Amino acid sequence: MASFLASMEHKAYRMALYALKQRDDALDAVQDAMLQLVQNYGGRSESEWPPLFHRILQNRIQDGHRRKRWSRLLTPWRDEADQDGMAACDAVADHSQLPQAERLQQKRAMVRLQTALHGLPLRQQQAYLLRHWEGLDVKQTAQAMACSEGSVKTHLSRALAVLKKELAEDWP
Repeated sequence: MASFLASMEHKAYRMALYALKQRDDALDAVQDAMLQLVQNYGGRSESEWPPLFHRILQNRIQDGHRRKRWSRLLTPWRDEADQDGMAACDAVADHSQLPQAERLQQKRAMVRLQTALHGLPLRQQQAYLLRHWEGLDVKQTAQAMACSEGSVKTHLSRALAVLKKELAEDWP
């Protein structure tokens, strides 16, 4: 279980950060999801852990959105901006061997990708990240998102259409 959680930690944090846009909220969501997985599902087979973990994490992310919605209703003047910002290129690959112009171009492309991901509706963002980032299949993604496989396909199709349109300049 420890090695599974260690392998999921960074990606789960980034996924939560994309969705919640606050460092502390993202850390809390990931920590809560990991704790719940260990406490409630540690005895299950390893093949069941990824969809269970992602379902728990997505529930924590949705809880965070609900809290933010209520917080904004109660205190509309509160600044919800991301104070931490997000690293434009989060060590996705070793870019030190690339020419300066190419590194700059890749960095700009990553910033545009992150911006586009932030702009997606939550369910589209979830479907995209679970399928293309986590590599879950449609069935596992449906389990993690607590929806039908058809809904996953619809959300993913819409997300890809938006990303393709917004990122055509960077990723033709």
